[in-house]
Amino acid sequence: MEYRRFGKTEENISVITLGGMRFKNGWNPPRAHLPAESVRNCIEITRQALKLGINHFETAHGYMKSENLYGVALKELRAPRESFKMMSKGAPMTGEETRALVEEQLTNLKMDYLDFYGWHGINNEERLKAAIKPGGPVEVLHRLREEGLIRHIGFSTHAPLNIILQALNTDLFSFVNLHYYYFFQRNLAAVRLAGEKDIGVFIISPNEKGGLLWNPSQKVEETCHPLTAIEFNGKFCLSHPEITTLSMGIHEPEHFPQNLSILNRRDYSSPSYRKVQKRMDAPLSKISGLCTLCAECLPCPEEINIPEVLRFRNLLEAYGMVDYGRFRYNMFEGKGHWFPGNFASKCTECGDCLPRCPEKLEIPKLLFDTHKRLFDRKAWAKNQLYIMVVSIAKFLRKFIPGLT
Repeated sequence: MEYRRFGKTEENISVITLGGMRFKNGWNPPRAHLPAESVRNCIEITRQALKLGINHFETAHGYMKSENLYGVALKELRAPRESFKMMSKGAPMTGEETRALVEEQLTNLKMDYLDFYGWHGINNEERLKAAIKPGGPVEVLHRLREEGLIRHIGFSTHAPLNIILQALNTDLFSFVNLHYYYFFQRNLAAVRLAGEKDIGVFIISPNEKGGLLWNPSQKVEETCHPLTAIEFNGKFCLSHPEITTLSMGIHEPEHFPQNLSILNRRDYSSPSYRKVQKRMDAPLSKISGLCTLCAECLPCPEEINIPEVLRFRNLLEAYGMVDYGRFRYNMFEGKGHWFPGNFASKCTECGDCLPRCPEKLEIPKLLFDTHKRLFDRKAWAKNQLYIMVVSIAKFLRKFIPGLT
């Protein structure tokens, strides 16, 4: 295993993090009910991770059973507390909620302290202000750090680049969890700013949100050869010295080898790798109507996330990434601030975006074409059902004390 310094936290952690979002049946409520199969799955995966030298585990209060599963597994394995670092996250909206939530999470994890605590989801300006307001959640997190319940404070984000840069410039955080992959390089400026400020950089879900890389398109698979898509993307991420670790949602023993393949004894700019990257770069230059993702077209009156829609089109045209495009596109209108934006079919052809586009793209035409190719009614219906269930659960929690 390889280890890197996690910015100003001064902690050395493995470049592969065991993400706790995918354990078997982990999303089925209630969070405190732990089926034997889920416990066995978490114990086996955590045991193997420790054996391989992975010393960083990540979870969140929002991952339903995950904290409780880790708590049981690490006690069962009798893992010495100094042998691993634990990160959890939460999104308390007030200072008053913060202490109670952190104490609940420590109870779930059966731990006395957390190595890393991230405010979960600084995804827009409203949530940034709520997190850092005087007397608010981040201020209370710093008090908890002084008390020893938390060692380092950071944040996770799915926000536009300008919001991420604002959060980094508050100088309130020691690490950031963000999206940055070969197929999504829009946050490079945030990665570089974090490096300048010595803020640790944790990459969220490089294999799933980074491109469904365990099931790559034929074009990606052929172009990456002799590397796998997972290996290529992992090496791409780790070629940036600012990046410390990549979170892998491993939930089956057979997932370990494909993720370990990214390790390269710290040599992530070899001639053979650069040759593959050159081949991977080439298809983008051949696209007619390439969007450079500058975001000058925003804001859209119909709240369409134009750059993201056209990013999916870029990937369709250059790499044939249909499965990934459908997976992500059909999250629109379903994930709130985690993935904001309306479907491209809502375009009214008002023309506001056209004079702002430096590439002079026929944006409405491209939006309609992308919607036609990627919209999946079944996937959309599944997202709507999930939203309904979550809404009902939130409503019931107001009237049933202790419901989780």
